[in-house]
Amino acid sequence: MELSPEILKELLKAQRAEITEYHVYTNIANSLPDEHNRQIITQIARDEKRHYEIWKGYTGENVKPSRFQVWLYTAISRVFGFTFGIKLMELGEEKAQVNYAKIAEEIPEAHKVIQDENDHEARLLSMLDEESLLYAGSVVLGLNDALVELTGALAGLTFAFRDVKIIALTGLITGIAASLSMASSEYLSTRSEETQKNPVRAALTTGIAYIITVALLILPYLLLNNEIISLVITMTISLLIIAGFNFYLSVAKDLPFGKHFLEMAGLSLGVAAISFLIGILIRNWFGIEV
Repeated sequence: MELSPEILKELLKAQRAEITEYHVYTNIANSLPDEHNRQIITQIARDEKRHYEIWKGYTGENVKPSRFQVWLYTAISRVFGFTFGIKLMELGEEKAQVNYAKIAEEIPEAHKVIQDENDHEARLLSMLDEESLLYAGSVVLGLNDALVELTGALAGLTFAFRDVKIIALTGLITGIAASLSMASSEYLSTRSEETQKNPVRAALTTGIAYIITVALLILPYLLLNNEIISLVITMTISLLIIAGFNFYLSVAKDLPFGKHFLEMAGLSLGVAAISFLIGILIRNWFGIEV
């Protein structure tokens, strides 16, 4: 078939996208110990290779994958979990940049190929079973509780004490005690439920998420000498943590980003604002000067 230069260019982009994803899926499949997930991802990899061969039949050219994207999505999958890595890749721009409508003007089967691919991949991806996602709720519990409690505590302490070292020390003690309390509560809660989650792992996940959040929120008070600037940076870090984790959930678990982000951010900043006012009132009421 004689193809126009424009369509040939689109087909070569499609080939590159398919062969890139083939290598990413293959790398992920080879790293998985679970046979069920490995078989599913291997099947998707074969489909990507088959689609690459279909486009190659029209272009007659071999196309190399994007080495950077193969490395990037393989690394992301190993660090943040294969479900997140795969879905993030599927949301990527490379395939979206291919004008399949243009291709279909000269190759009518293009629409059917991409539709079959999307439907098939969606069914296969829904069958994936990643254990770490079971504990996303425990991470949410640790993050949310730490963000709400500690941002509120730090805001109140900032205007109650006005001394960064005392604020940092008080916040750290509060955070460590609260993390142990939350981990214990998550252990008891998980143990009493009918769930596949391991109570010890759920407790550790909650506690670790809490401690990491505490460390990040207190860090400005340890590095700076101005309590107001420290509080502003802490609030910014809080919003970045909320945004980052909600982005992860929106990709990995197909949850709406905006709704969950606004809920968590509203709670965290709302409690911080109330605690901020309470700190001012207590300082003025008792005449505390530190």
